[in-house]
Amino acid sequence: MLVDFELIQRARDGEGAAFNQLVSAYRKRILGTIGRLIGHPEDVEDVGQEVFLRLYFSLDQLRSAEVFEPWLYRLTANAAYDYLRKRRRRMESRMADLSEQQVVLADALAGEKVDRDEGQRKGIRDTVDSLLAGVSEEDRVLLMLKEVEGLTLKELGKIYHVNENALKVRLFRARQRVLKSFKASRKQVVGLKGSR
Repeated sequence: MLVDFELIQRARDGEGAAFNQLVSAYRKRILGTIGRLIGHPEDVEDVGQEVFLRLYFSLDQLRSAEVFEPWLYRLTANAAYDYLRKRRRRMESRMADLSEQQVVLADALAGEKVDRDEGQRKGIRDTVDSLLAGVSEEDRVLLMLKEVEGLTLKELGKIYHVNENALKVRLFRARQRVLKSFKASRKQVVGLKGSR
């Protein structure tokens, strides 16, 4: 844990300086997690602010030091889910407002951009992002918390309120869906190369 429980208690009791220290201690880690979960760097600060706002208004519910970090990660995951749901709704409503010609043009431009970007993608980060893009938000968040953030099964159990065996099953299934998505995308790439 990055801070001692006394600091958390002081923040819970309404001491502003203690809460600011708490935010300072966890800010970088939480913003990094949010960035990996939502994939939109321009909105990371806003979602982070939402996380710390939720923390501020619910800090009085915290009863013990052991659950603080998993609880903070749960607040972070929930804020990321909320952001992704709102973004998807906005995109759906924007697409509904476009004419058929505009949709076709947008698809064509997106296709060209994807073709250009495919040649420029490098590194493990892009590979991970593309793999996780093919699975649900729930799977992506779970895998990011486990594989990238390095949370243990015990910590994840506190976040998801399930036992370790249930988490092992969830992780196994999420990994299987990533593999299935990867295989489908490979077939698609092979199909595109064959049609040229």
